[in-house]
Formats: sequence, C-alpha cells, structure tokens
Amino acid sequence: MTTTLTLGLQMNRFGFWSAVIAIVTGIISFFLPLDAPEGYTAEHADRIAWLTANRDLFILGWLNQIAAMLSLSGVFFAIAWHIAIKNPLRAAIAAMAVLLSIVAFIIPKFMAIWTIPQLADVITNNAVGAELADSLLTLLNVSVPFSLYTSFDYLGFWLYGVFSLLVAGPLYGDKTSAKIAAITLGIFGVIYHGLLASLLLGGIAPPDIESTFLVAAGLLLVAVVVMGFNFWSASKTE
Repeated sequence: MTTTLTLGLQMNRFGFWSAVIAIVTGIISFFLPLDAPEGYTAEHADRIAWLTANRDLFILGWLNQIAAMLSLSGVFFAIAWHIAIKNPLRAAIAAMAVLLSIVAFIIPKFMAIWTIPQLADVITNNAVGAELADSLLTLLNVSVPFSLYTSFDYLGFWLYGVFSLLVAGPLYGDKTSAKIAAITLGIFGVIYHGLLASLLLGGIAPPDIESTFLVAAGLLLVAVVVMGFNFWSASKTE
C-alpha cells in the first residue's frame, strides 16, 4: 500500500468520524443552554443572575460547541483533501480558510468557558473589578449580533462561506453524495454572501440577524451528513 493511498484512507476515516462527532454534538446542542432565556432581549441583570445560577451548564454547552466546531472543521479538511486531485490550488486555499475559521471560532468560544463565567461571578459578588467586569460582559454578550463576541462567530461562518464556494465545483463528482454535498455547499456559500450583502446594506434588522444566518448555516449539516456517507464508502474501497 502506497503512502498516498494510506493517507487517503486515513483522511476518509478522519472525515467520517469527524462527521459522526459533528452530528452527535449538533444533537446535544439542542439540550444545552448557550445563553439566558430570551437571549437577545434578556435584561443585563437577568443574564448575570442566570449565568451565576447555571454556570456549569453554560460552560458545558460551550465546550460542546468547541467540539462541534472542531469536528465540522475536520469534515471540511477532509473535503479539501478530497478535491485536491482535481484542483490542488483550490484545495490549499480552502484548507487555509478552514484554519482561519478555527481561529475566529475558538477565540469567542474559549472566552465563553473562561472569561464570561468569571465576569458574572465578580459582578454578583461585587468583587474587585466589578465595574470593569460589568462593561466587559456587555461587550461579550453571546446573543447580541453586533457584540464583540458574536462578531468573531460571524467571521468564522463567513470563512465557511468562502470555503464552500471554493470546493463546490471540484467536489461535484460521480457519486450522488458528492453531488448533493457540492450543491448544498454551493447554495450555502451564495446565500451567506447574499445575506451578508443585505446586512451591510441595512436590509436585515439586528433582532433578525441570528435567526436568518442560522437557517442558512443549517445547510452545512446536510453537507456533513452526506459527506459522512461518502467518506465511509471511500474508506471501504481503499
């Protein structure tokens, strides 16, 4: 067995298990809270009280998000490898886009498990730095779409959109699963950039940003599921 074939087999298995983990963590995310009830419209004081009372669940929810993000990135890396034979330049640029997205996503998610719970504790206990903590917690609101925190998340999803447009063409191949994934990713890339243009032109109100963009991001899950079957099939034939 050649080195190339061995690496190809490993990448297909890596893509398959990444897809499995992404699906599992995606399901788990429905049962773990990521913010106080009412999210965007919640009062600052109510959010602080909720964060204090639900500290462990909040941290667990965002740890799950980190696992979901890393596994989704794993699927995308495997897709980049998959298209490298047809278009190595696109594959390399797509892989770089995924790497940059990991940086964009990991920063706010790490702040969610490290910084935000500590800020809530300091404010609740009126400890040293409480005034500063209060201001920082407002900046790091996980639900307000124009906060410093969520800006990193939307940057990460934009990089996913760039990745999707890069791989859609080369990914479209003989297998039905690859065709479905390519079309789905292509649609996501076009829709996300269309929504971004609409947002920049003032066509989407702040309260509607999260729901609008998350609906588009749901297309990524479709691509993950079908590529999971593709990777599993490929790993059996190599």
